[in-house]
Amino acid sequence: MNNGFLIVNKERGFTSFDVCAKLRGILKTRKIGHTGTLDPDATGVLLVCVGNATKAVDILPSEDKEYRAVVHFGITTDTEDISGQVLTTCDDTVSEDAVREAILSFTGDIKQIPPMYSAIKVDGKKLYELAREGKVIERKARDITIHDIRIESIDYPFATILVKCSKGTYIRTLCKDIGEKLNVGACMESLVRTSAGGFNISEALTLSEIEEKVKAGLIDEIIIPTERLFEEYEISYMKDDRIKLAENGNRLNADDFKSIPNTLRTRVHIGNRFIGIYEYDNEKGDYKPYKMFLE
Repeated sequence: MNNGFLIVNKERGFTSFDVCAKLRGILKTRKIGHTGTLDPDATGVLLVCVGNATKAVDILPSEDKEYRAVVHFGITTDTEDISGQVLTTCDDTVSEDAVREAILSFTGDIKQIPPMYSAIKVDGKKLYELAREGKVIERKARDITIHDIRIESIDYPFATILVKCSKGTYIRTLCKDIGEKLNVGACMESLVRTSAGGFNISEALTLSEIEEKVKAGLIDEIIIPTERLFEEYEISYMKDDRIKLAENGNRLNADDFKSIPNTLRTRVHIGNRFIGIYEYDNEKGDYKPYKMFLE
């Protein structure tokens, strides 16, 4: 089985679940998952884990994502994007300076109320399921970070923005909130995720391109080794007579390594083989398995 990640350029009309389902057929494996949902109308980078890489989903070092979004001012919808049912319209015009000021005001640590049309669960039920039943419930605001917003163009009633943000940010809601600040309303016209997990859209392949590579026997050219996601951690090599300890997932002492790790987390290697991430335990003074990637 291949282990690692595929950088998928998700096309419009597919859900993230659809992408995983199709890849299960293409790769002939069930062990596949994605690292961050994209709405069906959104396109761009979807990081998909294959094989033992599925164990890494919850510990990815980089959770920041980057998007290119088009804000459509003067219209609000129930889904907060252009595909939803129109709730309000506004013919007022807003100056370019006012639009620019409103957009940039959302940079930094902010609170955001998740949209009803989202996969967040409340009492065991997803919000979008409740929304389809015509129900609207109170949602708690969540802390998110907008690291950077760059304005690519403003051609009212549209503005194209480039957003670098933390995990859990809803760009649809960001567009809506910008419109509310200007008192004209807004929704998201389109969205492309340009980067996720440290990977850029220039590296991404469509499902059909991935299928072509697999049929040609070139899967190794496009699957990214799991270890690449943890390059920020140093590599620690096991002593030859301590290999079994690591292979069995035991706790390790500093003298089990060829050289003492300099960081709290370290990539553990047996020769050239990456077997997992170990983490220093301050209380016990040794290293415990943080996430193992042994077969």
